[in-house]
Amino acid sequence: MTEILSPPAVEFVTELQRRFGERRAELLAARRRRRAELARTGTLDFLPETAHVRAADWRVAPAPADLTDRRVEITGPTERKMTINALNSGANVWLADLEDANTPHWVNVLGGQTNLHEAIRRTIRHQAGDRRYALNPGPLPTIVMRPRGWHLTERHLPVDGAPSSASLVDFGLYLFHNAAELLTNGSGPYFYLPKLENHHEAQLWQDVFAEAQRLLGVPYGSIRATVLIETITAAFEMDEILWVLRDHASGLNAGRWDYLFSLIKNFRDNPAYTLPDRSSVTMTAPFLRAYSQLLVATCHRRGAYAIGGMAAAIPNRRDPAATEAALSAVRQDKQREADDGFDGSWVAHPDLVPTCRSVFDETLLRRQGAPVSRPHQLDVLRPDVHVSAKDLLDVAATGGSVTVAGVRRNIAAGIGYLRAWLGGSGAVAIDNLMEDAATAEISRSQLWQWLRTGARLASGGQVTADLVRALVDEEVAALSPVDPALLVQARELFERVVLADEFVDFLTLPASELID
Repeated sequence: MTEILSPPAVEFVTELQRRFGERRAELLAARRRRRAELARTGTLDFLPETAHVRAADWRVAPAPADLTDRRVEITGPTERKMTINALNSGANVWLADLEDANTPHWVNVLGGQTNLHEAIRRTIRHQAGDRRYALNPGPLPTIVMRPRGWHLTERHLPVDGAPSSASLVDFGLYLFHNAAELLTNGSGPYFYLPKLENHHEAQLWQDVFAEAQRLLGVPYGSIRATVLIETITAAFEMDEILWVLRDHASGLNAGRWDYLFSLIKNFRDNPAYTLPDRSSVTMTAPFLRAYSQLLVATCHRRGAYAIGGMAAAIPNRRDPAATEAALSAVRQDKQREADDGFDGSWVAHPDLVPTCRSVFDETLLRRQGAPVSRPHQLDVLRPDVHVSAKDLLDVAATGGSVTVAGVRRNIAAGIGYLRAWLGGSGAVAIDNLMEDAATAEISRSQLWQWLRTGARLASGGQVTADLVRALVDEEVAALSPVDPALLVQARELFERVVLADEFVDFLTLPASELID
């Protein structure tokens, strides 16, 4: 780990922080002002000042060779064993996650960088008891690293007496140590960009990319970025985000949980935007269909890849019936994405790779009518898609209801995940699903919204603080007593943010104060 924090590497990160830290702070302040405006107006629309960008005919830079086939992308933290398993999974891409599937314990931050450094050089090994893990011979998935979002800081690497941007720390250390090696190997430094709220934040990344490449002598355009459209505001600026990143952009991603979390956060005081139980808010909901189809149409018009959301099911090898049901649900979800024109999708477990691949293989063959399929669907332009602001905000058409069972699920998932997170695990199996930080965020934000808006229960009555406290008691008692101290911490934090008068923008901010 000492190599990761070599003086030249730290100097590089320091330079990035000094050049871009102030602008990052200004953009975060702009987020807060826009949130206040949304609270006042209760609506969003496409930007009139950038209508010319949406109307013009332009395309992003062509994808490098190892990012032209993205049919199956496996996601996961950069923990050592999971790094090896992901790279041996047979997926096309590994999303090496330093964000939501990781925790910002300093040992995890540095350990993840170390594991990536060794994986790129194919020297990574791991032994657990009698079990040895090593990389398979032959081609491996292309690595796309996800740094932490602009809102997070890293106090372990201060600059001029203040914490650094966690985004710049993750990005800078990875680029410094691996850019030259990746390019020599015929690949490149590729990134997933999380939590962007508008094209101004994307422009900051564009400027960081340009300057970082200049400082390291890396050819301009070597970096490629896929942007997660996981905020409601970014959904209205897909074209603009691709435009400002056009020399480095390779695609957009459509997820669910963080997108719903963002919608709640931005319209949290408005009863018209109250969502039902999260289990009933699927990607078939009209407002989510509008969002995902707009993403495909936007990407393909601009020559960028459209990547679908994560299949989080974990096959239960001891229960064949449960496994078959999980694989059936995954196939159905991936078939919807493939039919919509997505070029690939995410899975959270190696056992899901064949299912996801078969769906996209079959769809590509059927669409193209040839014995050998193309590795993507960029030619599926979706001229039939016409999405309005009203479509993106049509929460009322979702259907479903708020139930006591939904309150319970949010409590159990939120506290259960937080306990693991505080202990250093960012990807956790809960009820046969692989969950990350988005799980805790949607769980606690739904509860906060239901309390604030006085949501009615399907069984009668309202969601109240007393009901939440009583169900917390019951769900905590039902959780495994492992790590009782962490369970106490997780419960206290979860209750604090759920019952607070003011909405906490990100749960991981107060949670980070409790870890080393």
